[in-house]
Amino acid sequence: MSDESEPDPCNDCREPLQDALARTVRLTVDRSQIDRQRLCPECFADWIDRYEIEMKPTDDSANDESEIIVD
Repeated sequence: MSDESEPDPCNDCREPLQDALARTVRLTVDRSQIDRQRLCPECFADWIDRYEIEMKPTDDSANDESEIIVD
């Protein structure tokens, strides 16, 4: 076996990653890691765009807060 190994692929596009350019996204809940992804710069930028769109509050979520009833 040679010392030269292929770099790990991007978890999204599957292209080989260069460590200097790779980004790691970790999802944790209550200090437990749920998911971990190594992404190339382009896939990381796409991930950030999706995150911002999906986490942006909607008008409906503002209405939901006003309907909370506390006894």
